[in-house]
Parts: sequence; C-alpha cells; structure tokens
Amino acid sequence: MNEIRLNGLTLALDEKEESLKEKTARALGTAAADIASCRVVKKALDARRSKPPRFVYALHVSLQPNVILPDVLPEGLQIQKWEGGPDGCSVVRETKETTSCVSAQPESASLLHDGGQFVKASKGEMQPVVVVGSGPAGLFAAYRLSLAAIPVILLERGRPIEQRAADVRLFWEQGILHPESNVLFGEGGAGTFSDGKLTSRSKNPAAGWVKKVLVEMGAPKGILTDAKPHIGTDRLRLVILRLRQKLIELGCDIRFENRVTDIVIRDGKIAAVAINDRQEIETDCVILAIGQSADDTYRLLQERGVSMEPKPFAMGLRVEHPQDLINSIQYGRWAGHPQLPPAEYFVTAAVEEQNRSVYTFCMCPGGQVIGCSAFPGRVITNGMSNAARSGAFANSAVVVNVRTDDFARAEGPLSGLAFRDEWERKAFEAGGGRYEAPAQKLVEFMEGKFSGSVGQTSFMPGAKAARLSDVLPDFVAGALREGLRRINQKMPGFISPAAHLIGVETRTSAPVRMRRGRDGQSENVRGLYPCGEGSGYAGGIISSALDGLKAAQSAAAAIIGRP
Repeated sequence: MNEIRLNGLTLALDEKEESLKEKTARALGTAAADIASCRVVKKALDARRSKPPRFVYALHVSLQPNVILPDVLPEGLQIQKWEGGPDGCSVVRETKETTSCVSAQPESASLLHDGGQFVKASKGEMQPVVVVGSGPAGLFAAYRLSLAAIPVILLERGRPIEQRAADVRLFWEQGILHPESNVLFGEGGAGTFSDGKLTSRSKNPAAGWVKKVLVEMGAPKGILTDAKPHIGTDRLRLVILRLRQKLIELGCDIRFENRVTDIVIRDGKIAAVAINDRQEIETDCVILAIGQSADDTYRLLQERGVSMEPKPFAMGLRVEHPQDLINSIQYGRWAGHPQLPPAEYFVTAAVEEQNRSVYTFCMCPGGQVIGCSAFPGRVITNGMSNAARSGAFANSAVVVNVRTDDFARAEGPLSGLAFRDEWERKAFEAGGGRYEAPAQKLVEFMEGKFSGSVGQTSFMPGAKAARLSDVLPDFVAGALREGLRRINQKMPGFISPAAHLIGVETRTSAPVRMRRGRDGQSENVRGLYPCGEGSGYAGGIISSALDGLKAAQSAAAAIIGRP
C-alpha cells in the first residue's frame, strides 16, 4: 500500500467531508477506487476577509499499489511521504534530505519502554514520588509514573472538582471566597475554568500522546485533528474527573486539601515534605507542579534556598465585545453562515517608541470574563468558555510585556509576585471591595474620558465603572492605548462603543523561574523537579502537560536506574 500525506486540500463551507475522498482522487489525477482510505490528520479554517472562508485539510491517504503520483499538483497542494511509527505516524517532518515520521510518544520514551511495553519498576522499599499540584503538569507527571508502576502520592491543596465547582459558583454568585478552593486552586488547576485550549507552539510530538489520553478520558475526538483544538470548561471538568479515576485505578494515592507547608532538605537533597503543618512524608523525589499562583509556596522555596530568578511576564486587561461584532469583523459578509464557528482572533502590535509589545492572549469566543481571586482583597480576571462557545460575548486578554527591570527590587527573585500583587490590590479597591472588577468602556479608555457608567458585561461576580489607568502601571496603560489603536487598524471596528475593558489580567505567566539543570532537577536541590507554569518553563494546558511528562521521565530514569 502506498501511503502519503496530502496537505492543502480545501472544502468550501457548504461542501461535506464525505467528498474528501473524491476530491483527493481528482487532485491526484486518479479514480476514487484507487483511494483505499482517506483520513483527516489536521483541519483548519482559512477565513481571511478578502476571500470566501474555507476549510483546509491535511490527509493521510492510502493508495492502491498501482497508483502513480502526478509530477505536478494543483496550486496549494503538497505531497509528503508517510512512514509508519509504533502507534501510527501522527507527525511528518520534512527536511532537505528526507521526510521522516515521528511517533506521538513522549520525549525520551525509551526510558520507560522496552519492546513497546512500559518498564515496570520494582517497588520494593522504594519511597513514593510526591507530585505537588494537580494541574496539567502534575496530572500527567503522576499518570506517566503510575503507568510505570512507580508509587506516586499526588498532593493538591484545593478540593476535588465536585466541591471546587460549587465553591467557585458561590464566589461568582455571592462574592464568598474560599482561599483554597477557587478558580486558581483545586483539582485540574487554573485551566479547569478556562476555554480548555490545546494549542501550543511546541513541536514536541508527545503533544499528540497527551491529546490521545484526553480523548480516552472523554475529550472530543476533534482535538486530534483541529488546528485550534479546545475542550471547553464544561467538558474539561468531566475529563479531569475521569483522569482522577484512572489514576486511582493505577494505584496513585491522591490527597486533596493537602497543602505543602515545608520542604525538608538534607545535604542538598530532598528528604521529606510537610503537609498542613501536621504530617511529614519521607521522599527523595518531589515533582513540583504548583502553578504560578502559589505565592506562599514560592516564599517557602526561597526560605529553603531553592535557586530561583525573576522572569519577564505580561499584564493588562480583558477586552470584551459582542460575539456578533467579532464575527462581522473577522468573517465580513460571510458572518452568520451556519458552518462558521464563533470567530476568534490573535493580534499583535509593536509599540516601538515605548519599546513594548502589545498582544491578545487566551481569546475566548462565545465565552465570559471571570473572577479568579484566590486571595482576600485582590481582583484577578481570566476568560472562560464552554465547549459550544455559544455565549453572547467574545473576550480576550490584551497585555503588554513586562521586563524584569520594571519590577526588580528588594524582594529578589520574587519581586514580580509583589509587583503583580500591588495591581491586583488596586483593582480590588477600584471595584468597590466586593470582588467586582473595575471596568471601563473601551472608547472612554482610549480617549481618556470617564462617564462613571458601564454597559452589560459577562463578568462574574460583577463589574463596577472605574478609571482603568488607575489600576495599571503608567507604561502598561500607555502602551495599551497605542497598541489598541494599531490593533484597530488590523481589525477595523475593534475599538467599538459596544466594547469594554475589564481589569486586571496579571497571570499570563509566572514572573519567576525555578532554575533547573538539563536533567530537570533543581539547580541546587537534588530530587526536586520543578515543572509546569509555576516553574517558569511552560504556559497553557499542553505545554504544561509536556513539561510534567518531561519531569516524570527524568525522575523515572533516575529511579529505574538506581541499584
């Protein structure tokens, strides 16, 4: 059987995927009977306003042995050789010399595999690996280790998803904050209450393995082929619940409402962790997947001498438009077509005169802006949408890069935490001290005006009119105004009387990095494996899960290789 990857085949909005096989045959100049099978590998929407929207496909095509491929293809099409891998080739890389297949297995998979089977560690007197945090990094680290029969204790300071969802709902509806069970803390991490985006700039083929696991746990199969895959917060909660059940089946010991209150280090090595100031777990291996919001844990690590450094991040506001307006801007006269999904966008603007960049981040079509406070007296915002993305509003973070020299001061490596905390406090005060968010009409913010009123927004627990320049550093407010002008040039109509800005967006990434060596361990504490967003090396669901896998691989290699 002759197998190829065909890139660039397109379907108009009204064409059905059932026609892909026939269109493939025509493109290759052969009969439909010569196409043994035709499977979608990747699907993307090309919706540039200057031409009719269309869907663009990459296909895995199996041809009958007698088929001769044409020397010349229709414009826009490309053929690549397809070579099988141990689980079916999911990524094809083309180089000048050759085209090769990369299996969708985690990096360094040979550390845990022997002849296609997971190497099972001999438990014996082995101490458990303690994984701290149940976000994507912690969950996938625990899952990988559990598959290798390495004993794992997974510690989560927050509550399981069932109780956590109720606590979050209480906060959104009544402003009652549970400091250990909220949008930032609890099973699944901060990503549980998000759009569930699975896009990543990483080319690591293990991303395919992560998505396959998520599908096994109930995520839609479309995430395996969509160019911009997402799950939606409503479905993501069910996926996390099933992943918990799978971990328990594999022998993972999951403990909720277990906050790490101390780390015991002896002779430069991990010796134990203390839980809730009451219990101590002896271990020589800790995978630290705390997320970027555990300020108290960062301070504990600093007190214990763990090597860390400040890291640049970004901050700004949430911008919210009616979804119909964004559809109109992005799709033009094709807006409203039943085959078109709610429109999304990603735009950047360089503000050279201020040496800043402004960009949109974590755009949520058909979603809502949500309160993410985890600490008394702070307002933090984020975006969320359900799988259907059927809400009336579209929102996105619009942020400005923050350099370390903008905030570096006496706090040393944790100075970025103090910097963002300052503005989250100001946002709380400007919102009236009830966890309502300060909000302003976009046009008023751009013109430096303030009417004292706002229209309808989706923000929960609620929005209060405020001057947003008062809750941002001057350089951020200035860069945002200029950046938004330039974004409006790329997306005419973006600066609209119907749009609002809601503050503040401060948690785009961690403002601190835990220094680690090439083996994934802390630079100065053996047995400590920082990973995920909290380590400063990842951001988002996929990249965090991949970093957790990397930490698990490194830890497993050290464990299995021990005498």
